[in-house]
Amino acid sequence: MSRNLNMRKAYGEELVAIGAENQNVVVLEADLGKSTMSIFFQQAYPERFFEMGIAEQDMVSTAAGLAAAGKIPFCSTFAVFMSGRAYDQIRQTVAIGRLNVKLCGSSAGLSDFGDGSTHQAVEDVALMCAIPGMTVLTPCDAADTRRAVRAALNIDGPVYIRVVRNDLPDYTSEAGAALNNIRVIREGGDVAVFAHGSMVSKAVEAAELLSSQGISAKVVSITVMKPFPQNEVLNIAKSVKAVVTAEDHTYIGGLAASVALTLRKSSVPLDYVAIDDVFGQSAHSVEELMVHYGLTAEHIAEKAASLLKNR
Repeated sequence: MSRNLNMRKAYGEELVAIGAENQNVVVLEADLGKSTMSIFFQQAYPERFFEMGIAEQDMVSTAAGLAAAGKIPFCSTFAVFMSGRAYDQIRQTVAIGRLNVKLCGSSAGLSDFGDGSTHQAVEDVALMCAIPGMTVLTPCDAADTRRAVRAALNIDGPVYIRVVRNDLPDYTSEAGAALNNIRVIREGGDVAVFAHGSMVSKAVEAAELLSSQGISAKVVSITVMKPFPQNEVLNIAKSVKAVVTAEDHTYIGGLAASVALTLRKSSVPLDYVAIDDVFGQSAHSVEELMVHYGLTAEHIAEKAASLLKNR
């Protein structure tokens, strides 16, 4: 692991990189380019950048038209607006039409701590996974975000990329060039902790806590939430005594639900750390919110230890 890096910056820089390689790449923004970092693409290729203003529905509809004309549009805005405000256009035009539109939901989960519930997407993965034909990518760090952008470019069809606002530890910069469905961040034999996005770092911290208790924890980053890598998850689950999921998202329709479905015929005990059926709220920091909603390394370790004790 190296220093903390920002996923949004990695997203913006990789847009510029793929833009240099493919003249059909265009970028659309909804008045948040300085936050999503799509501004990097605007500065590099202004003739291929479309500032749509605070009009997410129009942005996605325009992207659909560009895709129909052979372009590869990347749309960027906060995850709550991308998955919610433009949902109808994503479903009706992009997904049903099987158009080659890429969607970046930035500042996802609780990471936009200052703006409160209206700006915190705690249900975006569930919404996007429910759309037939949508690929959903949930990278865990800056390097994985770069891979996600490049993978989206090479997927023929709609893709949703989930990016958080805060800096995160860099776990995957030396882990290969391709985007994997899953990535084992830490080996272990007693319990497997499946996590995505910002909760991967919490899972690694939890593994350290469990190690001090004599418990060996495997940490697995789920990079592709849809199509969900059921076989890979099931094989890992069968190799341990218990499984815990961790996500900065509601447990409804997210990682907890997907892993539970995967393990439905398995005898491996399962528990989860996730946001309950509630909205977020404003706070002084993202860590303050993580503690409030129980999205902590201590909570993950507690769930894991309890599962092993009660086997």
